[in-house]
Amino acid sequence: MKEHIVIRTVSRLLIPFIQLFALYVIAHGDISPGGGFQGGVIIGASVILYVISFGMEDGRRRVSESISDFMNSAGVFLFAGIGVLCILAGGAYLEYTAFAGKAAHGEHAEHALHLASHLGIYGIEIGVGITVAAVMMTIFFETARHEDD
Repeated sequence: MKEHIVIRTVSRLLIPFIQLFALYVIAHGDISPGGGFQGGVIIGASVILYVISFGMEDGRRRVSESISDFMNSAGVFLFAGIGVLCILAGGAYLEYTAFAGKAAHGEHAEHALHLASHLGIYGIEIGVGITVAAVMMTIFFETARHEDD
């Protein structure tokens, strides 16, 4: 692809906007269509577009194997960690309203429950997005590496 200047230029211009859209999809997944899975797929696809346009070596310099491995673990840890925090707060696994605690019984109970639920879901969406993007990148890089062999 090094000789395809148009593809490389268009990719260089579009990839930041694709990734920004992915972050929008993740951030608004709790109140609109989309979420962590869809946003993660979009982020993963933008990295794959970069590798197709600029080559495997340049792609691996941008997203090394250790970075994608860390992202795989961090996303799952975030998801599971929020569930464990819910249990420690006195609720069931992923029962976000447990974060509201005593505030849920006071004067602003509805607001506290809504905020706790919103923040819990938001954290889950981020964890899922990180994991899905990392898994897509890992699958792509591993498949491409085996194709070269």
